[in-house]
Amino acid sequence: MAERTEVVFVDGVRTPFGRAGEKGQYWNTRADDLIVKAMIGLLERNPNVPGDRIDEVAIAATTQQGDQGLTLGRTAAILAGLPLSVPGYALDRMCAGAMTTVSTIAGAISMGMYDIGIAGGVEHMGRHPMGEGIDPNPRIIGERIVDESALVMGKTAENLHDRFPHLTKARCDAYAVNSQRKVAAAYAAGKLQPDLVPVAIRSESGWGLATTDEGLRPETTMEGLAGLKTPFRPHGRVSAGNASPLTDGATVSLLASADTAKELGLGVKMKMVSFAFAGVAPEVMGLGPIPSTEKALKKAGLSITDIGLFELNEAFAVQVLSFLDHFGIDDDAPNVNPWGGAIAIGHPLASSGVRLMIQLARQFEEHPEVRFGLTAMCVGLGQGGTVIWENPHYTGKKG
Repeated sequence: MAERTEVVFVDGVRTPFGRAGEKGQYWNTRADDLIVKAMIGLLERNPNVPGDRIDEVAIAATTQQGDQGLTLGRTAAILAGLPLSVPGYALDRMCAGAMTTVSTIAGAISMGMYDIGIAGGVEHMGRHPMGEGIDPNPRIIGERIVDESALVMGKTAENLHDRFPHLTKARCDAYAVNSQRKVAAAYAAGKLQPDLVPVAIRSESGWGLATTDEGLRPETTMEGLAGLKTPFRPHGRVSAGNASPLTDGATVSLLASADTAKELGLGVKMKMVSFAFAGVAPEVMGLGPIPSTEKALKKAGLSITDIGLFELNEAFAVQVLSFLDHFGIDDDAPNVNPWGGAIAIGHPLASSGVRLMIQLARQFEEHPEVRFGLTAMCVGLGQGGTVIWENPHYTGKKG
């Protein structure tokens, strides 16, 4: 029987994220072309990886139809120019799709079945809106298996506000303003651009090049957010300003065994420590990262105080704040989403998990005093996912 093998995160890239809809930069771009472009960028950055050594390509998407369907892992591998001997598949865990492709590929590497694999996700929410074409079993609501609000993510966020009244709208708005400012600062300092793969785009005015995330609003203020409508409930607390926008984009990562990375001369950006997924009541799906993080910490033999950097997906500000409150972390803790998050950058559902990993990997390089970091996110229909990583640059001393 194969022994457990150390899994490493070699590299990750993504497309710039675009606003979903007819006015978005990717309206005339196919979903599969987005993931293919990201995959080509990843392979070009890692020329030491022989195509025929890749054991698997796993690509996630939430709404798998049209140009976002047809076993994306396989079709994207073919279109990206990988040998026809390289297999691939698609999967769906809604928002945690890409995170799950990473954990699934990592599991196969850890078991010694794979040496190297590609994991990522794509979501074109403009061409394929969340929930389009689905037919939920009527028993889910009719027999009250779950509350009817569980099928609308914004309503689940309002439910969190009901459960935790101290997580006020003002507090969430302040968090959102800070996220916008952190992303703007990260762009100004050139932190995010190195991992963006430019994408050729077409509009009525001709051809162009997408090079930055499209939905950034650095001018956001508390006063501006206070005046926004709350679409999920009259006089509610969840608005377009303190939630992630509908977004198009793709992410992809390269995972390998530590031995294979050494053999091929590949860099190691992170070492996987543990991962876990957990279920919660679907109507409060934003709580999902709490039990998944507790499970991942237990499996790793760590406590929350061992984690020096956090990359949390900002589906909704209230969801992030519920996580921080549970673990006793300040809203503005400098080690939480240091370069901002999905409220500013965007959340193209199944691709976001790898974006978190890309940013954490870069932050590890800048923080040799930090040994462990985690990526975590809530998942529609009441789930959470967490991956704990170790910093290969760890020295115990500030750089």
